[in-house]
Amino acid sequence: MKLKAKRRLITYLNILDQPIRFSPFLFSRNFLLWALLGIIGGLISGIYWIVLEALTHGLEIFTSWLVIPTMAIAGFAAGIIIHFFGDPGEIDLIVNNIRFNKGKLDPKNNPSMILSSLLCVASGGSLGPEAPLVQVTGSTGSWFAKVLRLKGEDFRSMTIAGMASGFTALFGAPLGGSLFALEILHHKHAAEYYQAIIPAFVSSCFSYIIFALIIHLGLGPIWDLPTYEMQDKFDFAYAVLFAVAATLCGWIFIFCTKKLKSVFQNFPLPIYIKTFIGGLALGVIAFYFPLTRYFGHHQINELLLNDLTLNILFAILAFKILAIAITVTSGWRGGFIIPLFFVGATLGLIIHRIFPFVDPALAIISCMVSINACVTRTPMSTTILLATLTGFTYFIPILFASLTGYFLAPRIPFIGSQLQRTKES
Repeated sequence: MKLKAKRRLITYLNILDQPIRFSPFLFSRNFLLWALLGIIGGLISGIYWIVLEALTHGLEIFTSWLVIPTMAIAGFAAGIIIHFFGDPGEIDLIVNNIRFNKGKLDPKNNPSMILSSLLCVASGGSLGPEAPLVQVTGSTGSWFAKVLRLKGEDFRSMTIAGMASGFTALFGAPLGGSLFALEILHHKHAAEYYQAIIPAFVSSCFSYIIFALIIHLGLGPIWDLPTYEMQDKFDFAYAVLFAVAATLCGWIFIFCTKKLKSVFQNFPLPIYIKTFIGGLALGVIAFYFPLTRYFGHHQINELLLNDLTLNILFAILAFKILAIAITVTSGWRGGFIIPLFFVGATLGLIIHRIFPFVDPALAIISCMVSINACVTRTPMSTTILLATLTGFTYFIPILFASLTGYFLAPRIPFIGSQLQRTKES
């Protein structure tokens, strides 16, 4: 023991004798690794988006009654892919692996996720590409960490940075995407994983640049809300009231999803039969209400620009909630964040039609942010994301609405893996 201690002392003294290397910057090799991961994430996201757009344009020609067999066949094909390639899981599995599996996302699920989600999203399912992108880019981060032989929180941080690059590529908001990748893990753990924020932010910035170059993405808002100027001191109170109404819609969505999930679970059908039934139901809804088809990226602007009657808006609201619930529970693959934004925008328009004195932009943005905060429990990142996506410059009312949706959310989270566990890896 004395010999070992002596050797350690000698080694320590030798280190002290070395010349001091002074660097005035925080820049290090890790920055290059995070940047490289972001570039890879941007490339993956860009290629995925190009294929998705091409496939969507190919399938959107099937309109009128043809939308019903088109979505049924697409659902059946997606189910066959999942049956033979394996179940890629949903957002619950991603959150669960980050929190309880040392941050490891298995790349073996990627072929099934990519192929099935492309069919589901392109044919008109009410789920978006955010979950597939997060799975693929997050697992790329895990692979990156494995190659670099990272351990513990460094491994988890690299996976989260990969996830953030996927979020950012889709939403075009590096800061919001970075925070979302942390906050979706549940608010109590966002702080715990806060050391991943810089890796996530660096990766997001580079991912956004590459994605923007690939698809020629503009740097402005993607949804054209009416211009808003704060003139009434009661606007904060209005934002909270609108948020309460949107949170109620969030509860209805959660209730519908849980009921439909129990229905599908009570019938032990093969996955391709479930996805076929889901596609059939979605096709019928899309036939009667075409705006409910697809996940809402382009449809939100159509909703805002078309002068729809109040009855039509109520019908779209109800059937869009039902369509998202069917898509989630019947085995279709995708994410529900942008579809929930569509629901919120519809509710905001309804409120404005009923109460014309209400500012339409304030009603719409308040409903969009609160319903998503209620379902996903991500009040901070959702606020930043929507401010970026809509160009809504009055940040505080959005935050009030977001916090309202969050604190009025059900105690049991919609994303089951956000629940606390006594032991975590």
